[in-house]
Amino acid sequence: MKNTVAILCAGGPAPGINAVIASITKTFLAEDWDVLGLHGGYSPLFKATEEANYYFLDLKTADRIHGRGGSSLRMSRYKPKDTEFRTDFFVKHNIKLLVTIGGDDTASTAGRIAKYLQANNVQTQTIHVPKTIDNDLPLAPGVPTFGYQSAMEAGSRITLTITEDARTTGNWFVMSAMGREAGHLAFGIAGACHSALAIVPEMFNKVPCTFDRIVRLMISSIVKRTMMGLDYGVIIVSEGVFHFISDEDIKHCGIQFTFDDHGHPELGTISKGQVFNTLLQKKCEEIGLKIKTRPNDLGYEVRCVPPIASDLEYCTLLGAGVLKLFKEGHSGCLVTEDRSGKIVPLYLKDIQDPKTGKVTPRLLDLTSDGAQSMINNIFNYITEKDYEVARHWVKSPEEYDFKKILAW
Repeated sequence: MKNTVAILCAGGPAPGINAVIASITKTFLAEDWDVLGLHGGYSPLFKATEEANYYFLDLKTADRIHGRGGSSLRMSRYKPKDTEFRTDFFVKHNIKLLVTIGGDDTASTAGRIAKYLQANNVQTQTIHVPKTIDNDLPLAPGVPTFGYQSAMEAGSRITLTITEDARTTGNWFVMSAMGREAGHLAFGIAGACHSALAIVPEMFNKVPCTFDRIVRLMISSIVKRTMMGLDYGVIIVSEGVFHFISDEDIKHCGIQFTFDDHGHPELGTISKGQVFNTLLQKKCEEIGLKIKTRPNDLGYEVRCVPPIASDLEYCTLLGAGVLKLFKEGHSGCLVTEDRSGKIVPLYLKDIQDPKTGKVTPRLLDLTSDGAQSMINNIFNYITEKDYEVARHWVKSPEEYDFKKILAW
C-alpha cells in the first residue's frame, strides 16, 4: 500500500488555496505517493460519513485547479473536540502526512491532532500551511500570509471605484473591511487607495474601543477634508473593531441587534458598514454637519478571487516546501518562507498561548515608519493646528470638542 498524504482546508476561503493543493499534489505524486483530498475540513477524519467526503487527487486535477480562486476542496469551520479524535481513518489509508490549510484555529486543531496521534503510536506527521486574508498569523516580519496580497488587490480595485463614485456624486462612503482582530487588510486597502481614513482595532491600544470614539474619528476626517476643499471621501473601518466593543455599548447604541442564547450580539449576519453609517448619520444630524453618507461592506467579494502572480508563486513555494519539511522529519509546524526565500518550519508550540493553546495574532504595527507615514501624510483627520478652524464647521462646538478626539 502506498504512503498517503491527506489535504484538508478549513476556515474561510483565501486566494491561492488551489495553488497550494496543486503544488502539494504534483510534488507528492512525483514521489509515488497517493494524495487524498478531504471535503468538509476535519469532518471526514472523525465522522462516520467519511466515505463520501474524500477523493484521490491526480495530475490532471492539480493542473486544472492551480490558478483558480476559491478551493476545490470544500471548506468547513467544523472544530472537532478531543473526545471525537480517533485513529481509524489514518490507519486505513496509511496516512503518513496530514496537511492542513487554514488560519489560526485550523493550526491549533492540527496541533491537538498531532499530540493525539503521537500518544496513540500513529506515525503521522502534521504540517500546516498558513492561510488568511487577515494577514494576522505570526510569521516572520514582513512575510505575509498567502491570500492577503490578492485580497488587498481586489479590495483596492473595488475601493478605487467607490472613491470615484464618491467624487462624482459628492458623497461619503463608510466601508467595512474584513479582519477579525487585526487591521492589516483595512489599513492596506485604505493606504493603497489614499482613502480619507482607516479605523483599525490597533488604534485603541490605550483606550476602550467604543462607537462614540469611532464616530468622532469619522467626523474628524470629514471636517478635515471639508476644510481642505474636498466634500467627498471613503472611510474604511476594520470589522475587527466589533470584537473590542463591549456588549453594553452595542446594546445601547440605538441600533437593533439580535442576541444569542448567552446574551451576546449576533454580528455574523449584519452589515457592519450599515451600522457605522447609521451611527455617523445620527451624529452628523446632531451637530449640524450636512453631508450625504452611504454604507458598503467589503468582505466576501475578495475571498475567492483568482490569486495574483505573487500569491501564485508564493503558494507554489509553500506547497512544494511541505515535502521538504516532511523529509526533514518536521511535524506539528507551519511551513513558512523566511526573508531569504528559504523554507523553514515554525512550530505551533512557539506561537501558541501556553494557557489557551490559541495562536497569538500578529497585529498591525502602527509605530512602523510605513504606518506613521500613512497616518501623518495620507489619511485625513483633525490635528492640533486645525482645532480652532474645525470648531466653526459644527454647531454647538462646545458640545463637540475636537480636543477629546486628540486626547486619546
